[in-house]
Amino acid sequence: MTDIQSSEPPKSTGPLEKREARLAWGLLFPTIAIVSMVVILPLLAIFWISFKPIGLADLRPPAPVAREALRGDGDDLRIEYRIRNSSQSEVIRNVVLSDILPAGVDVRETDERCVISQSSLECALGELEGGKRERLSIFVTIAGDRDAAEEAIENSEPRMEGSGRNILTNSEFTLANFARVFNGEEFMGVLGVTLFYTIVGTVGALVFGLFAALLLNKEFRGQGVLRGLYLFPYVAPVIAVAFAWVILFDPFSGSANALLVQMGVTENTINFFGEKPLALIMVTVFEIWRYFPLSFLFILARMQSIDTDMYEAADMDGASPFQKFWYLSVPQLLGILSVLFLLRFIWTFNKFDDIFLLTGGNAGTRTLTVNVYEQAFAVSNIGAGAAVAVVIFCCLLVFAIFFFRFMSQEEGL
Repeated sequence: MTDIQSSEPPKSTGPLEKREARLAWGLLFPTIAIVSMVVILPLLAIFWISFKPIGLADLRPPAPVAREALRGDGDDLRIEYRIRNSSQSEVIRNVVLSDILPAGVDVRETDERCVISQSSLECALGELEGGKRERLSIFVTIAGDRDAAEEAIENSEPRMEGSGRNILTNSEFTLANFARVFNGEEFMGVLGVTLFYTIVGTVGALVFGLFAALLLNKEFRGQGVLRGLYLFPYVAPVIAVAFAWVILFDPFSGSANALLVQMGVTENTINFFGEKPLALIMVTVFEIWRYFPLSFLFILARMQSIDTDMYEAADMDGASPFQKFWYLSVPQLLGILSVLFLLRFIWTFNKFDDIFLLTGGNAGTRTLTVNVYEQAFAVSNIGAGAAVAVVIFCCLLVFAIFFFRFMSQEEGL
């Protein structure tokens, strides 16, 4: 007897399903296009720039720039053009200067590279080396008011033409930016500071947010006011609170140092934001203090949605407060704690403004984001700054993959 295995025939997509699919993709296309322009294209641009030897001055394509002015007097009266190459390294070829001379200005003598047709001036200057500056003089006479002619000359803009290789779009690539980023002990030190600041700041914000939510999960008079006060660090402007901390812990006039000295805790004042490793600890404490209210809000909202019948049953069974918290509250809070940990880790890893306002990245508080700023703007190396940004992206991508890979399905992630 032969066993007959039956299988369901594959479902065919009918015309209605196909039209619905096309309609769905049509409705999603504007969103996909906007996300691509806002997120994907800048990300690809950063990857592209990270492999290019680009300085801050190279962001603009090389172009000839000219300014004109009326100089001299009498027989030495001349229109002087000051021409320069906007790029310090790239050559501009086929440079041509064109200008319209105002009425009442007659040319007596001109440069051999220039041709005058009625009131039109055209000068073929050939090649202009990188960073080169050149002066071009056209000797003239003025029939009429000199001041009016001078004003007309200075207000007119000569037209410059020329072609140069754009370093942003050429085929020249380099790994020197990444070699500069992974510069031995310096990179490992910066990465270690970043991980300490991120991990301790993230875990600290979650722990303090959980503790605050437990305190305010009970009904009492003034509960709403106290909850509002808890949100102050998060909603206050970062510049205001950062400078308040700097003034509070100032080693010369800060209230914290004065209090410590008067209490006999220390004989000399402490430079909280200027000494290693205390400065890193202080900026991490600031991170915890400033962002624990966000965790507090989410955790409190989740705690208030937990069914109270479980706690009543646990009370009848004689469970202690710690047992109720550990065996009832924590399993219910794992989902929101996981989401908060993911978000806070990414945001803290990318944090720049807090550290820059408190220490400027000095005293052992230089993180990868501060390194991006220093490379791109302080050193004017846009390529190296983009390379650090790529490293940050790769680190966060590895973290996200690891996070979702080992996340339990029960937490819905």
